[in-house]
This record gives sequence, structure tokens and C-alpha cells, in this order.
Amino acid sequence: MTKKLSILIPAYNEAGTIQKILERIEAIEFNYPIEYGIVVIADASTDDTLNEVEAFRMKFPQVNLVILNQPENRGKGAAIRRGVEYCDCDYLIIQDADLEYDPREYNDLLKPLEEGVADVVYGSRFIGKNPHRILFFWHSVGNKFLTFISNAFTNLNLTDMESCYKMFRADVIKSLKLREDRFGFEPEITAKIARIPGIRIYEVGISYYGRTYVDGKKIGWRDGLKAVYCVLKYNIWSF
Repeated sequence: MTKKLSILIPAYNEAGTIQKILERIEAIEFNYPIEYGIVVIADASTDDTLNEVEAFRMKFPQVNLVILNQPENRGKGAAIRRGVEYCDCDYLIIQDADLEYDPREYNDLLKPLEEGVADVVYGSRFIGKNPHRILFFWHSVGNKFLTFISNAFTNLNLTDMESCYKMFRADVIKSLKLREDRFGFEPEITAKIARIPGIRIYEVGISYYGRTYVDGKKIGWRDGLKAVYCVLKYNIWSF
């Protein structure tokens, strides 16, 4: 039976990369009977991001591509929330609009779902033998620290809570009331799925082609502090 996969792409000022990532998605050869659709949530970019998406659509008119326009820049979490509400599918994955993650690895994340053993699959940049660009020591320490304190509260043994690649059974993510507008999405959703009775979470190793701030990386130390706050907020103070 063919399953439907929705690929959510929150996009803010990614004109230099978004057409390339869309082309990489279009080139995927799935190992499973999958019908996919792409949902770009345009987060009020001030560059040519939308023009690049439209250029892709003209080159590949056969691709099921939808653009949802945010009236103002609200952040990754708000964009994902809107995409989740829109989608009607079996599985859902989040894809950043840059080139840090490799869409060919959707097959690795799909495997536990298609085999019926998982409800949620995280892609981990810290396990496996796939390529990893060597970049910032303190970013790595920060990611591992955030994963550690998240695990301490959720009682999970994730290695990469902050990973972009999270693939869900659609009914699982649609059942959650998500609130965070920006990068607090990662600790929030991890806390909330961990509380679902009987939830089956898997992790698979993925590649990571990280970029520098010169390349356009947006996340900074303030986002790290907000992530710590969100770990506490959604594990102790709020549901």
C-alpha cells in the first residue's frame, strides 16, 4: 500500500540554497511505495526565496508542491505548526531549506516506520558512519548538553535531540498542541512525544554538512539559552 509523506520546509531568507534542496528531494529514489508532497512555509523572507521556489516549480511541474505564506516572520516553530495543520498524510518530516541535511537519507528514517516498529524517528548527527563536517567545538558541546538535560527529564536516551531530521507518523504529531514559534520547537516536541503512552521512538545515524555563519547559519547562543528554558518549561512547568 502506498503511503503519503509530507515534507515540511520552513524557509526564511534561503534563496541561495532552497532550489538546490528541492532538486535533491525531487531526485530521491524511495525504497518504499511512497507518494510525497512538499510544503514550503514561506516565513516572510526579504530575499528571493519565493522566486527560487517558483523557479523550481516551473522546472519540475510534476512535483506536488504547495507554498504557504506567513504574513510576517514568526520563526521555524510557527512555520512547522502551520505545515502540520495543513498536511493530510501518513508520515511527515521536517527539512531545513539549507544544505546541511541529505534528503537521500529519508529512506533510513522511513525504515523503522515502514517496518511497523516506530512512531517517531530521529536522525542523529552523532551516531553512525556517515559524513560529518567538522565545525564548532562549543556548538557540539551545547547540542550534547541540551540533549543530556532533555534526556534527564524525558528518560529517553537520544543522542541528538536538536536534530532537524525528525520523521513522524502524522497522527502522532497532529495530536500535539505545539506552542513554540522559534527554535524552542525541538525541546518542546521531544518533551511532548515522550509523554505519549507507549510511544515508540527510534534513532538512525545521518550525515551532516554543517554550514558556518558566513554560509548563512542563523542559530546562536541566545537560541541555546532559550532551548534550555524550553526543556525546563515543557518538562516541569507546562504541557
